[in-house]
Amino acid sequence: QVQFVESGGGLVQPGGSLRLSCAASGNLFRFVAMAWYRQGPGSQRELVAAISSGDRTYYADSVKGRFTISRENAKNTAYLQMNNLRPDDTAVYYCNGGPGMVVPEPSRLFGSWGQGTQVTVSS
Repeated sequence: QVQFVESGGGLVQPGGSLRLSCAASGNLFRFVAMAWYRQGPGSQRELVAAISSGDRTYYADSVKGRFTISRENAKNTAYLQMNNLRPDDTAVYYCNGGPGMVVPEPSRLFGSWGQGTQVTVSS
């Protein structure tokens, strides 16, 4: 089974930036779509951004223009650059991947959900 390990979270003030990393195991990374998800306090997990194997991207409306997803296949790693962070971006951020045109198909995700990385936006 593919494993994903998220890192890069932390405490940041409103308007600040963070860059999250997602390291994947195995040899399938370059062939699958990757995505970042988040789960805020008392909320369900939601899709934030996705990137296809061919670098096509998708963003939730709430993060368009502020977040950028990217991938580096040589390092089996996906990234999420988050700028102009707001308090409502506070959440645990997770990554996962699998088959999909841009967004991984929810029923075919490769990895189990890990611990994620906590992002807290507060002054």
